[in-house]
Amino acid sequence: MPRQQQPATRPVRRRSYDQFCAGARALDAVGDRWTLLIVRELLAGPRRYTDLHADLPGVSTDVLASRLKDMEQGGLVTRRRLPPPAAASVYELTERGHGLLPVLAALAEWGAPALVERRPTDAVRAHWFALPLLRALEGFGGAACGGVVDVHLDEGDFHVRTGDQEPGEPVYGDGPAVRADARIALDAELCLALGRGELTFAEAVKDGRIEVSGEGPLAVELRGA
Repeated sequence: MPRQQQPATRPVRRRSYDQFCAGARALDAVGDRWTLLIVRELLAGPRRYTDLHADLPGVSTDVLASRLKDMEQGGLVTRRRLPPPAAASVYELTERGHGLLPVLAALAEWGAPALVERRPTDAVRAHWFALPLLRALEGFGGAACGGVVDVHLDEGDFHVRTGDQEPGEPVYGDGPAVRADARIALDAELCLALGRGELTFAEAVKDGRIEVSGEGPLAVELRGA
């Protein structure tokens, strides 16, 4: 008996607003749930799938894998294999993916007023405060004395980069840096207040609400010396 021919599989068509509008096209690419938060995590540099899953509490493995695949196809991320002894695959942002930094920064600024109090169900990672802090650090460093600032919160440590950066360079990282040019200590509430523009970094240092340590040019500038 002749084998029945299986119908050809139709290619899956990604959802689209089908509108000739820049905003609609942008949302076609990043409007799905979790996509921009994946970008937030990859702004720290290449990450393994397991690391992404750990720092995106609430996302299922299927959804994360699907989003990463869509982002690869959309030219936002690439996947590469690390050489031995690591022998692991990592995801990293493309130049187009890095272009979403000002979008995320604007969303963080817009959403900051909603962080009035932490709900019992809210997860938290220290490096999630990097984006609002970067807004407060704009203008520090520049080409002359830009560098890496270690940040200590009660929630944990992370580091951010100030001043001019190479295209595609990670803008923050989880945990202390291997080599930091300055170190600051503050609390999460102040970090959010800085991001909302309620006070400046210099004002918080002057009031003693931010402790700056280090002897290099960037530390001196942050202290306002």
